[in-house]
Amino acid sequence: VSQDHSWKQWYQRRVRGDHDSDYKHIAKSLSRVGKAYMKKEDLDKAIYYYDKAITEHRDPNILKERSDVLKLIKEKEKLAYIDPKKSQEEKAKGNEQFKAGRYAEAIEFYNEAIKRNPSDHVPYSNRAACYTKLMEFGLAMSDCDKCIELNPNFIKGYLRKAALLKIDKPAEARTVYEKALEIDPNNAEAKQGLSHCQASLRNLKPEDRAKLAMSDPEIQQILQDPSMQVILEQMQKDPAAAQEHLKNEAVRVKFMKLVESGIVQVR
Repeated sequence: VSQDHSWKQWYQRRVRGDHDSDYKHIAKSLSRVGKAYMKKEDLDKAIYYYDKAITEHRDPNILKERSDVLKLIKEKEKLAYIDPKKSQEEKAKGNEQFKAGRYAEAIEFYNEAIKRNPSDHVPYSNRAACYTKLMEFGLAMSDCDKCIELNPNFIKGYLRKAALLKIDKPAEARTVYEKALEIDPNNAEAKQGLSHCQASLRNLKPEDRAKLAMSDPEIQQILQDPSMQVILEQMQKDPAAAQEHLKNEAVRVKFMKLVESGIVQVR
């Protein structure tokens, strides 16, 4: 790579002097130069030589290496763009637009805030609120999930997610409200939402409640637990065994979850 000028002269002589050159060999040689620059983290020169290489021969391996360099360039640009201070400024502008009811405009500012600081959970939560107002529920849910992923202790992420779920998935919403109450046991919105979900589930017919519960990931996990499967089978056959198993707090909580969902009928 240090003899870059000499390489260019050699390359020009090959192309000008021999039209029957082995283009595959030239492409391979050029890709090696590109790889050397990539190792030196000179990505601009690396992509230059990879581009030269694929004009000689579109080798799949060279194309993949070029694609890898492009990814590195994009990642480098993305990192260079990060600026937490500007992110806060864009978020503040988004908040102003949201308060004014201009939700589409607010989303644009939150988009920029996220680009400026992708690790900040708050713009995802705020953008989820905008998407909810615009009835883009799928996008809102994705942002809630991302918000929770970035900060599992941020209660607003759970509250917004539960609000999206409680209309037609009260069993799943109940689980999310319960997680919110683990963070803040006194949160009024979470308490009210949980109460609403429980009432909705109680008003369903047992068979409908059980069917709905089967879509709840927590219920699915309980039912797929081999130890719980054995316990439930024993409890069905032997009432005395049921009493013994329910002395275990973890088993009792799971069992009551199944009862509340309508999966298990207690007579």
